[in-house]
Amino acid sequence: MSGEAGFDREFVLGELIAARDADELCAQLTPVLGAPVALLDATGAPFGTAAEPPGAIRAPLVLELEPLAYLACACDAAALKAAARVVRWGLLSRARFRMVSDLHLEAVRADYAKLQQQNEALRASEAKYRELAEALDAKVKEQVRIIDERQRQLYQAERLASIGQLAAGVAHEINNPLGFVTSNLSSAERYLAQLEALREYVPAERWKTADMDFVLEDFAELISDSQQGVARIARIVRDLKGFSSVDKPDVQLANLNEHLESLFAVIAGQKPAGVTLESELGPLPPLTCLPGHLNQAFLNILQNALQAVDQHGTVTLRSSATDTHIIVQIDDDGPGIAAEVLPHIFDPFYTTRGVGGGTGLGLTVARDVVLTHGGTITADNRPEGGARFTVELPL
Repeated sequence: MSGEAGFDREFVLGELIAARDADELCAQLTPVLGAPVALLDATGAPFGTAAEPPGAIRAPLVLELEPLAYLACACDAAALKAAARVVRWGLLSRARFRMVSDLHLEAVRADYAKLQQQNEALRASEAKYRELAEALDAKVKEQVRIIDERQRQLYQAERLASIGQLAAGVAHEINNPLGFVTSNLSSAERYLAQLEALREYVPAERWKTADMDFVLEDFAELISDSQQGVARIARIVRDLKGFSSVDKPDVQLANLNEHLESLFAVIAGQKPAGVTLESELGPLPPLTCLPGHLNQAFLNILQNALQAVDQHGTVTLRSSATDTHIIVQIDDDGPGIAAEVLPHIFDPFYTTRGVGGGTGLGLTVARDVVLTHGGTITADNRPEGGARFTVELPL
């Protein structure tokens, strides 16, 4: 199959999504559309375990001008059509990924065939053989580097998905008892008012002996402190969910500033007391991205900046936009990056910290996430001192 033929190929539904993923997709869309949802293939047959609901209408998922599949649901037609557009986008992304993978495989096969021809020619000359062997060795090393990078990206994607699931479970488990405590504190406030009303019915001497004035005053302060603590826990859970994007689909149209604000709230609890965090967030257009992955990338850069300033200094987060890109800058006023370190700062496992001070993968992961979004990340020293990391993401 030629590269052009691979690029023009037509996919069937089963090549882009597994049956278990189809079941999960239908389960997630059901509460959104308010009715059971089924995924049908191009022939109208159920794909997965969900059967077409009675009285359902269908919304086609069109890929390359032909319906690849249908969403079936007995719900509002406009809502179903909107859901189909979102699902189609995901299928289109998977189709493009498959096409790129096929093209890459064909390119590797073509390179391998070319190397075989060169190997035959090498037999005529020992000098020529050595020269081409060195070139082959360089290509193999580059392929190994690319494979290692892809494996690292896949590992990071799985790790981020696990973090999201963990955060969702933690948030759910905390929210339930949090509701009980909030309700009980409200009841305690009402009971306190009733206790205060007993003053006129209790003999003054007994009231004074029991020191009830102090008890009631202290009880009110205890309730107030507890309510503030509950509110703080609720805010932490909200920031955690916002940071991990656990309540949203993987790919979405996001306001990056909202995620940066949640990230700032999360990392504020990690900074030393002498470090100042500042943010200068400018207006940004919506960005189609994987917010959880970008959050992890920016978290890694911010943690690196916090380590650079150590116990005293300032870390500043800025965001702005041009006609074509969103720009995020993270500055610190630490010692800056040494000239011999700067070329290697994004290399896997490269670290200037001592044993136990880090894995050397934080900035590598940040670079991989940014590259996955089609963006760029650079590191430089600022003229006024300290380091600056700049991330540019295409709109």
